[in-house]
Amino acid sequence: MVLTFGQLAGLIAAGAFLILVIALCFVLRGLIKTLEETTKSISSVTEDVNAISKELEQLVNKTNTLMDDVNKKSEKLDPLFDTMAELSESVSDLNAASRNVAERVSGSAKAASQASMAFKIGRQALKFYNKHKKSPVD
Repeated sequence: MVLTFGQLAGLIAAGAFLILVIALCFVLRGLIKTLEETTKSISSVTEDVNAISKELEQLVNKTNTLMDDVNKKSEKLDPLFDTMAELSESVSDLNAASRNVAERVSGSAKAASQASMAFKIGRQALKFYNKHKKSPVD
C-alpha cells in the first residue's frame, strides 16, 4: 500500500488534530479544577460577608439606639447651657456696674479730698486773718 502525498498530508493533519485535542483536554481539566476552587472560595467569602453583614447590622442598630439616647440627654442639657449664658451676661453686667460705682466712689473721694484741702486752706486763712486782725496796726 502506497500512500499518496494527499493521504500523507491528511494523516499528518489528523495526528496534529489528535494532539491538539489531547492538549485541550489537559487545559480544560486544569480550568475545571480552577473553576471548582474559585467556586469554593466565592462561597466561603459569601458566608463570611453574610456573617459580617449581620454583625454590622447589629452594630448600626446599637449605634442608632445610643445616638437617640445621647440626643435625648443633650436636649435635657440645653436649658442648663441657656441658663449659663444668661448667668454669664448677668455677671458681665454686674462687673460693669461695679466698675461704674468704683469710678464714682473714686471721683467722690477725689472731690472730698479737694474739699478737705480747700477747708484746711480756708481755716488757715481764717486763722491768719484773725491773727492779723487782732494785732494793732502800726
